[in-house]
Amino acid sequence: MPLPRTRGTALRHRLAELRGPDVPAKALDARALAALAANPGCARRAILDGAGVNKAALASALGSPSAFGQSQFALTRGNAFEAKVKADAGAELLRLVHEKLDRSAEPPTRARVPDLTATGPQGRTARTALELREAVAHPGAWTLLDHPMLALDVAGSPAFLEPDAVVVHPDGSWTVVEIKSFPLLDGSADPAKVGAAARQAAVYVLALEEVAAPAEASPRPSAPGGAPRVRHRILLVCPRDFSNLPAASAVDIRKQRAVTARQLARLTRIEEIADALPEGTCFSPELPVEDLSAAVESVPAAYAPECLSACELAFHCRARSRREGAVTTLGRPVRAELGGLTTVEDVLAAARGEAGDPDDPAVAALRRAAALRAEALEAACR
Repeated sequence: MPLPRTRGTALRHRLAELRGPDVPAKALDARALAALAANPGCARRAILDGAGVNKAALASALGSPSAFGQSQFALTRGNAFEAKVKADAGAELLRLVHEKLDRSAEPPTRARVPDLTATGPQGRTARTALELREAVAHPGAWTLLDHPMLALDVAGSPAFLEPDAVVVHPDGSWTVVEIKSFPLLDGSADPAKVGAAARQAAVYVLALEEVAAPAEASPRPSAPGGAPRVRHRILLVCPRDFSNLPAASAVDIRKQRAVTARQLARLTRIEEIADALPEGTCFSPELPVEDLSAAVESVPAAYAPECLSACELAFHCRARSRREGAVTTLGRPVRAELGGLTTVEDVLAAARGEAGDPDDPAVAALRRAAALRAEALEAACR
């Protein structure tokens, strides 16, 4: 007699049906989870990522291939910079952690750098958790974990994540380190890139908190000043100006962590999105273009220009959004200012006085702007 299907098993079976027969699931990484947090209103991305759909293959099958991703040159440059930062058992990296985050601790003259080698992601995850707890059990020294493996539950399945580094301070607290190849110019960097790095680090912080949770009941040294077990200030390491010398900045990621946690909680309820899909919906790239396009369009999207740097389906969604005249193609700030006016046609009609509620602040502002434009053009023609 077959065992009854549990809710989690039923959801996994439904998500496998959405991927298509015999199509393996694409594992979620920290970059993908961070992108989800950056656009929490996009049901399309939520269901596709939750089901493990390969969005790059899907975009190509739809005729809108994406150029999303890093170039080989950028990857090589980034790997070389990371190796430089971690040279000599992470001496420079630990110096930066001490300088930017923990000046009250003893300088890291020597540090423990455990070997995290193990078989498979599950083995590496277990080894990382063991070494983290070992470091906490022997306080007073610095420990550097180079490319540890963490696991985070996403829609009932583990997502395996690999931060650049995690540092254990002498007080037993843990810090996530993000090493990026974009420069710090005069001590500051591109806000958009820093924001993306912060969202990615927030995913690692959440995963570290899951590792820390089972150890909460065990004795551990209390951190001076009540420092948290997992610190919410991460270290961002980048090249200084246009050199290859490392510089660092402490970044508070509490806001990004809260947003990411809410989005992951929403993602665990993707069954609600799946239940609203038409019967037989499938996102397999092997389907005819017409069927595949209909399946994708059956899920609402929330396109914004920021998607171009974060989602493989951005070109497809942008083309659809432009075809429909959606104001989201102008960016989220513009969309927020326009209130209930959702299309460019609605906006123009409101500005001309042909439609819209005059008491609506957005409509009133549009009509005032149109009047000022008309006055300026009239003056210029005199």
